[in-house]
Amino acid sequence: MFNTLIFDADGVLVNSMPFHADAWIQTFSEVGIDVVRQEIYDIEGSNFVGVIKLIFKKAGRETTTELIEKLRMRKRELFFLYEKVTAFEGMYDFLKEKKDKYNLAVVSGSDRPIIDKMFNKLYPDIFDLLITGADVTHGKPHPEPYLKAVENFGVEKEKCIVIENAPLGVESAKNAGLYCVAVSTHVDPKKLEKADKVFNDHSELLEFLRELDLKKE
Repeated sequence: MFNTLIFDADGVLVNSMPFHADAWIQTFSEVGIDVVRQEIYDIEGSNFVGVIKLIFKKAGRETTTELIEKLRMRKRELFFLYEKVTAFEGMYDFLKEKKDKYNLAVVSGSDRPIIDKMFNKLYPDIFDLLITGADVTHGKPHPEPYLKAVENFGVEKEKCIVIENAPLGVESAKNAGLYCVAVSTHVDPKKLEKADKVFNDHSELLEFLRELDLKKE
């Protein structure tokens, strides 16, 4: 029986990916690289270093440590200009109701200041653990982020479910040997086929989680 729910943040709990994408688009345009939202959606889950390296590689450009840090700070600055980030409907209420029944964690590739600000506002006092891109050596699709959450709770992998929405995130969870479901928010469901289950929207995801909770009871 599952006792631990581990969520990705952007696109699963928080409807923030369009804002992340637009911040990246502006950041990259300032160094002469043009990208579109879908390019960012397709590599969602990677931490900021991964995003920058992947986009620069695609553009045939080289990066430096100094440039990566400059772009990271610029992207963060632009993202904080957006004030309309919201929680997906129904997610907060479900988690608030079930908080005492599960270990609850967030595993995200986003920066700590971004995650802290969003979750203090949208999911106050809900999660037992927040792991960000700054808390791991290897970001998604490496298994480290999800393994870190499992180890923190001291539970068996078989007791955990990962909830994702990004191909790299699904790959990370499966590389960690975890059961993973995915909700299709910004990518083609076919790109999520490595997940154990794929849902078309958050209403389907919530239905699954409620059925899971009934089985737990």
